[in-house]
Amino acid sequence: MKFAISVREKDLNAVIDTRFGRAQMFALYDSQSGETTWHSNSQNLQAAQGAGIQTAQNVVNLGAEAVISGHCGPKAWQVLKAAGIKVYTINGNMTAKEAVKHIENGAIKPSEGADVEGHWV
Repeated sequence: MKFAISVREKDLNAVIDTRFGRAQMFALYDSQSGETTWHSNSQNLQAAQGAGIQTAQNVVNLGAEAVISGHCGPKAWQVLKAAGIKVYTINGNMTAKEAVKHIENGAIKPSEGADVEGHWV
């Protein structure tokens, strides 16, 4: 499975970034091949609004099948859901590598919906 994981540094042993729309970058990790590519999200870090929607569209364009992040707002959730992308929200100091392992073992289930409110509601 291809996971788009919000991180702050280019390391799968890094703790997952709690932000989705304003994450520093994403690791696109293919759990079948073990290949990882790194994708900056700098264009959305300081966006006045719409960061979640644009980041979600970028993740869709990367070909991700699942997202791992600390939180996901309602507008980003809708974009990801429409694209058939599963969202896994991780609380705590779990690394990207640990999260993938727990998801693949069935210990972490996909989120049922956004876990934070939108900023512009």
